[in-house]
Amino acid sequence: MRTLLITGPGGSGRTTVAAATAFAAAREGARTLLLGTDPGDTLGPALGDADVPGLTVRRVDPDAGFRADLAALQERAGGALDLLGASRLVPEETGPLPGAEELAVLRALRDAAASEDAYDLLVVDLPAAPRALALLALPEELRRVLGRLLPPERQAARALRPVLGRLAGVPLPAEWIYETAARLDLQLAAVEALLAGPGTAVRLVAEP
Repeated sequence: MRTLLITGPGGSGRTTVAAATAFAAAREGARTLLLGTDPGDTLGPALGDADVPGLTVRRVDPDAGFRADLAALQERAGGALDLLGASRLVPEETGPLPGAEELAVLRALRDAAASEDAYDLLVVDLPAAPRALALLALPEELRRVLGRLLPPERQAARALRPVLGRLAGVPLPAEWIYETAARLDLQLAAVEALLAGPGTAVRLVAEP
């Protein structure tokens, strides 16, 4: 699967270019996935009423992603919450935290990488250039943070967790934390591979 990352200054028309690129590729027979990273429906006006066979359009939804993550976290940590007497948050009554939009984009890219056999071309309408650069660097940064929080030597000692916990006198991280971190690292690695792969190119849209 080829990947085109399209960015540029605000107001330069990058969304229009992304939509036109995906539209043209689909008309030529390429199975095309167009991913919009703006929570607002900016791709809708750019595409109009076009219905092109082979063109799939997806839009990042930070709210839905945050609610799903919050529900999953509370499910996994339910025992600890009950022990502390803490009431659970209702996802529908909470708003996404800062950074939820960027994480939602990474999740969408992860899903695209997992379904690369279903498409010939992925066109990503990235945010304006400064935010796009930060977003593209995020997978590597998150993997670095994960590596510092749960280094390999600490993960290798998981089998000794109960013994070490008694010796230290404090509880050590639960097994599911290690499992979640390992799964997240694999997902971030897949996004990194997609962004840095030989089939990926960046198109910078300049203001006229």
